[in-house]
Amino acid sequence: SNRVGTFNESCHLKEQVEKYKETFGYYPESVHVDKIYRTRENRNWCKERGIRISGPKLGRPPKNVSEEEKKQAHSDECFRNAIEGKFGQAKRRFSLNLVMTKLPETSITSIAITFLVVNLSKLLRQFLSLFLSLFTNNRTGELIKPPFINFDYTLNNFYVLKLIDLSENSWSKVA
Repeated sequence: SNRVGTFNESCHLKEQVEKYKETFGYYPESVHVDKIYRTRENRNWCKERGIRISGPKLGRPPKNVSEEEKKQAHSDECFRNAIEGKFGQAKRRFSLNLVMTKLPETSITSIAITFLVVNLSKLLRQFLSLFLSLFTNNRTGELIKPPFINFDYTLNNFYVLKLIDLSENSWSKVA
């Protein structure tokens, strides 16, 4: 029995997956969702489209679970936790929980700007780390004199952070 004013957001899963397909041209390999999204209807809809849905199956848990399924479940949970953590950070440090605009368009803009700032903050930390690595000895962690900057180490840091692609010898998209 539904009470007046109750709302279940699980109905938005199909819409969001279809937006993904519209953007990228194909369905995602998997969706990582909260329990509220793991309805029978959503599971069947995803199964028809070849989309893996994270989390345990409905009903009684099976007695024997293969090692591969355990690894996949752990991997899915780690991925989802990272996303949830980013939302928590956006709420705590970047005031995402204080969005109280009246119009939906303004709310969407405010949320988009918050995540833009979150991403810029991460990028700034990466650049600062790379800049400071110019002045440290990578073996001992001690500061070194500027004429002896370790360019190979710094170039390798840029490569590891995917700021440059050494195979094409050109700048690539920042992750």
